[in-house]
Amino acid sequence: MTLRDCYAQMGGNYDDAVSRLMNESLMERFMKKFLSDPSFNDLKTAIDNNKREDAFRAAHTLKGVAANLAFTRLRDSSSLLTETLRNTTDLIPKEAYPLFIIVGRDYKTVIETIESYFA
Repeated sequence: MTLRDCYAQMGGNYDDAVSRLMNESLMERFMKKFLSDPSFNDLKTAIDNNKREDAFRAAHTLKGVAANLAFTRLRDSSSLLTETLRNTTDLIPKEAYPLFIIVGRDYKTVIETIESYFA
């Protein structure tokens, strides 16, 4: 699998990533780092514990990391979740739960694709 194929499989934008990060070796280095990024696990923990502010922060971080790496599908789903969590109440709105499932699916696709690429 080429790096371009990897990006296509995960719903990313290879051209955007290479223009931002300048070369494939740097892209690969950041992809490997993404495998240990705690943002999704922090998001899951916050959702499980009904901590809206923590969930917002984790979703926002995940969105930013996904945007920087041009993981477009994950960025888009994380962005929707982030905006749903952006409110003044302490409770996680019911609309956030199905969005979290979509983010989880997109995150899993990215992780599995990266792992497959480096296997």
